[in-house]
Amino acid sequence: MSASTPSNKGPILVLILLSLIWGYSWPVVKLTLAYAPVLEFATIRTAIGAAGLLIYLGFFSRSPFRPVAWTPILVLAGLMTTGFSILSVLPVLTGGAGKTSVLVFTMPFWLLLFAQPILGEKIQGAQWISVVLAFIGLALIVEPWQLKGSLLSNLSAVAAGACWAASALYVKWYRTRHALDLANVTAWQMAIGVFPIALLAWLFPSQPVQWAWPFVAGISFLGLLSNALGWVLWMYVLQRLPAGVAGLSTMAIPAIAVIASWLQLGEKPPPVELSGMVMIGVALAILGALGLREKRAATAVAPEECQG
Repeated sequence: MSASTPSNKGPILVLILLSLIWGYSWPVVKLTLAYAPVLEFATIRTAIGAAGLLIYLGFFSRSPFRPVAWTPILVLAGLMTTGFSILSVLPVLTGGAGKTSVLVFTMPFWLLLFAQPILGEKIQGAQWISVVLAFIGLALIVEPWQLKGSLLSNLSAVAAGACWAASALYVKWYRTRHALDLANVTAWQMAIGVFPIALLAWLFPSQPVQWAWPFVAGISFLGLLSNALGWVLWMYVLQRLPAGVAGLSTMAIPAIAVIASWLQLGEKPPPVELSGMVMIGVALAILGALGLREKRAATAVAPEECQG
């Protein structure tokens, strides 16, 4: 059954909604950071998201409420919540929201590179075209030859993407050896990952949070919709659509972020930077199309093997 059949219309609509939420989250982060320091902002946003996910886990999910796999919870808490939350917010504060989203979404290429030595999954064929385009685009955006203040900000966004890739790689490695309850681990890793952020905020105090209505609206959107609802929608999509189809949605998220930041924040990328964004977008499209083609080929071969 193809992804365009009527039975898949619901999940595809959910996927579109999720892409809009996660894409628009980047300019919202930029606007909300005007009212709070980075660490306090990350603490409040993550705490709201964790509370929402724990409520979902306790009342709406079939998964057990108590933590069931402490090792992956702690590893992912460090990578995906503490590390990613801080590294992805810092560059938004000092740079562009749209550009940051593009740099963070280089994650699939880091995943490709990490998977080769750890899982033995070699980069093959047209995947190399995608990797080369991505690194050319990355160089055009980061501009390492320009020793200016934004270099550290750009590298922080790239490091956030690498953290995301490392967490995805760990989950992939772990699931080859053990069962993993995705809803349980997702909720608890966020709940535990918020504590190191809060500790850093306490150790390095900054200006107090301005509890103005734009901050309350922005942090509520990010905590409840982007963090909590976003992850619930993502788990729903993964359960009902092929992974290749779901993965294609990652292409839309940075594009939405760039367009929204351009329209709402006036962040018009300069020509060189825009060229880099386009290259990364093309590289993501190639990678997504290859993954979808491999998934379809595997699905087509399976019935033949059963008949044989």
